Amino acid sequence: MRLLKSTVHPDIESLDSPSFTRLAARGIILKGDKILMLYTQRYDDYTLPGGGIDPGENQMQGLVRELTEETGAQNIHNVEAFGLYEEYRPWHRDGFEIMHMKSYCYTCDIDEHLGETRFEDYEVKNGMKPMWINVHDAIRHNLEVMENSTKKGLSIERETFLLSLIRDELLAESSRSEKQPLSA
Repeated sequence: MRLLKSTVHPDIESLDSPSFTRLAARGIILKGDKILMLYTQRYDDYTLPGGGIDPGENQMQGLVRELTEETGAQNIHNVEAFGLYEEYRPWHRDGFEIMHMKSYCYTCDIDEHLGETRFEDYEVKNGMKPMWINVHDAIRHNLEVMENSTKKGLSIERETFLLSLIRDELLAESSRSEKQPLSA
């Protein structure tokens, strides 16, 4: 899988500090220029659905479980690798100072109807909800939050980068294929 970006949070002075790796799978689900996102009220941001891969799961199993839990997605199919976003973030628990987060991103299709979500307690407390939003609007919103909010979460820079890449690569690709002339 191609590496999309590797970042180190500015608060990290050295990667030699005690760290652990967390693997995650994230879904990119497009319908025209709309994308299925999670809106989180606590941070006032939009993020791709997905999350941690549980022990014993592979990336696909983690992706399907997370999409089902967070969005109610059904019949997840046409799954294709998009890329890996790697980040080193501060972590001050469990004897560690750094979390090495590896987010494996996949494009996929789902049935039009979303089923029931099964959020974890902290996700409910944070005010998470799945919603379809125009990709450009999600980028614009996240950029405004990054510029003006003191309550922004650590994930917003990753999510905004990914949304911009989705816009530049996937939306541009679909508009190019729509403009292809029909051969006689």
